[in-house]
Amino acid sequence: MKSYGLSLLALLSIGTSAFATVNVSAPANNSTVATSVQYTASATTSCSKGVAAMGIYTAPNVLVYKISGAKLNTTLNLNPNTTYNTVVQEWDNCGGASTAAVTIHVGGTSGTSGKTFYNLHKQSGWNGYGLLPTSYNICGSCSPSGPQVTWSRITGISSPSVSGSSTQHNIGGKTQYADVLWNNHLIGDFSTQGLPDTSKTLVPSLHNFTYDVYFYAKNIAASQALEFDINQFFGGKSFIWGHECRIAGGHQWDVWDNPNQHWHATGIPCNPINGWNHLVIQVQRTSSNQLLFKSITLNGKTANLNYYSSPTPSSWYGVTINYQQDGNYAQTPYSIWLDKLNFSYW
Repeated sequence: MKSYGLSLLALLSIGTSAFATVNVSAPANNSTVATSVQYTASATTSCSKGVAAMGIYTAPNVLVYKISGAKLNTTLNLNPNTTYNTVVQEWDNCGGASTAAVTIHVGGTSGTSGKTFYNLHKQSGWNGYGLLPTSYNICGSCSPSGPQVTWSRITGISSPSVSGSSTQHNIGGKTQYADVLWNNHLIGDFSTQGLPDTSKTLVPSLHNFTYDVYFYAKNIAASQALEFDINQFFGGKSFIWGHECRIAGGHQWDVWDNPNQHWHATGIPCNPINGWNHLVIQVQRTSSNQLLFKSITLNGKTANLNYYSSPTPSSWYGVTINYQQDGNYAQTPYSIWLDKLNFSYW
């Protein structure tokens, strides 16, 4: 018999003193998911003292997450090409417990070909560009040494780091509100990952993407905004899932309105801390070729966007990702460290 932290004897000893239920709203049972999996659940109990805690088991006796209270909302990073028989459990303050089983197939089973690029933050292939107001097009005359905007990218940083090797991104310069964009071509034209897709069959088959990254700040207030983008190009169409965390700009998430070429305010707060932050972005290209901005999870709190946009014309081909730092009114120099940047696609 599988044990998820509560023996059969203990279960029998609870008796009928309290009746409890666990309701899991995500992920769906027997669903196929990316390597970053959002769990959302709640619990109720007839125990007069209420629910004490909730947790997630990914295998018998393997408790990977636990939180006080009757609600759970977190993201787990799991191994690709693996089926997990997970269990969400609640513990009440009367000594009782209840569970809900959720089987999930992570990237590669149930007919998908989901894959993940791991630790992209420390790989080569990133190109940096200066962006100047008011057009914010790529500045052809700008260089990392400035003077309008300065930037650098330093790999192999041992501290601060999560994995033991982070990458430091620096921005400065003399032009207020100047930005720096770092871009990496993952699949298709100019692929840095050995996937040029010369047959042009892989890119059109992809519908789901997850951008998963840890970022560290020492002076987060100096940032006007941080931007994390997922881009897909094929068939004469451009799909840009742009996500901007406005910090000095107003502590709110914006998403990119493709047809109108401007930012769309979501009303969702964005308050990264000085220290390590964990961000997971999930998007989808629908069967009707619409862009679906699905969810943003920052430091364990998930906001479901369900915002749709339409593609625009483009002659590019491939899948790319961006990371961007925006300068403030004084173009105050600041640094952000990225770590464990994983990108999943299927």
